[in-house]
Amino acid sequence: MAEAGGQAGDSDAVLLEFLASLMEYTPTIPDELAEHYLSRSGFQCPDIRVTRLVSVAAQKFISEIASDALQFCKIRQGNAKSGDKSRGQGKDKRLILTTEDLSAALKEYGVNLKKQEYFADSPAAGTVAVPVKEKQPEE
Repeated sequence: MAEAGGQAGDSDAVLLEFLASLMEYTPTIPDELAEHYLSRSGFQCPDIRVTRLVSVAAQKFISEIASDALQFCKIRQGNAKSGDKSRGQGKDKRLILTTEDLSAALKEYGVNLKKQEYFADSPAAGTVAVPVKEKQPEE
């Protein structure tokens, strides 16, 4: 039983050290933004450490999604380049992240992302061609 008490003391010390380090840490997501969304969801806490902990968790979540989306992008473009090599192309090494890559990454975390109906696949999509009436020659 003495060992369990020692482990609890160690974990408490680690927790207190972590909470103290949150006071010195400046997260990527500003405290004001985190506080805004926390208050919109009904959460009120005067302790800035809790807000920063939420900011750090959100930052990690966004980072993991971006990393997964990058992997989907590399896989997709790797498959496309293997088909292009037979035609002698494939020198462009830029990665182009698409909504489909992001959607696939978010799906792994239980977030469904769907394209809105107003998104166009081409610049001409969604435009209406107006018929032009030709003048009849007067007789």
